[in-house]
Amino acid sequence: MKGIKGKVALVTGGGSGIGRATALIFGREGAKVVVANRSAAKGEDTVKAIKAAGGEATFIKTDVTNSKEVQALVNQIVRTFGRLDIAFNNAGIAGKLDTTADCTEEDWDISMNVNLRSVFLCMKYELQQMLKQGGGAIVNTASAAGLVALPGAVAYNAAKFATVGLTKTAAMDYVKSNIRVNCVCPSFVKTPITDGLAAQYPEMIQKMFPYQPIGRLGVPEEIGEAVVWLSSEDASFVTGASFSVDGGYTAM
Repeated sequence: MKGIKGKVALVTGGGSGIGRATALIFGREGAKVVVANRSAAKGEDTVKAIKAAGGEATFIKTDVTNSKEVQALVNQIVRTFGRLDIAFNNAGIAGKLDTTADCTEEDWDISMNVNLRSVFLCMKYELQQMLKQGGGAIVNTASAAGLVALPGAVAYNAAKFATVGLTKTAAMDYVKSNIRVNCVCPSFVKTPITDGLAAQYPEMIQKMFPYQPIGRLGVPEEIGEAVVWLSSEDASFVTGASFSVDGGYTAM
């Protein structure tokens, strides 16, 4: 894809699932990939896979819910590479799924912290650097559940709807600053998170899967290709988009 080779690309939650797949695609396209993850073992494994395929990558252990660690992450990237061109803010969790009346304050706070606060913190420091250097591209992981309701998942839904709104607001804040901000909205994708949900909430998941008109789960690489395209110069006219990669889930 045009404009990826040689760029510095950060992927949070790059140790598994969509983050890992996307990091590998960035590496394939010639980016200098920075993998951020709470689990060092998983993050380092992604870096090894990128290098084994002939790419360039480094790992930085980061808790993206911690402001100081996120600021340190961006600072370390700039010290190492001199700039930050692309950021994929992907780290997140499903959390405990509950209806509105049954959701505890603790479960609400956990979901908001990991799925929303982390995106805000990452964008805050990424944008500061991109403004200094004169441009960049950011993609956030939202969800089909940030566009339509997923019954029984109030905290997750709220965080993902907010991520879509945060994305659109930031896109307009910096549309004149050569910074594009978009989000991807996947539906059910074959990842460790989805496997965990299927084990914990089998009845709910079995009800939801048939709503994907395409008739199957997505695979992480399909989301990753969309993320890398949105980060590339091929998508130079795209900003503020909530980009559905969902097998038709939100088109029904």
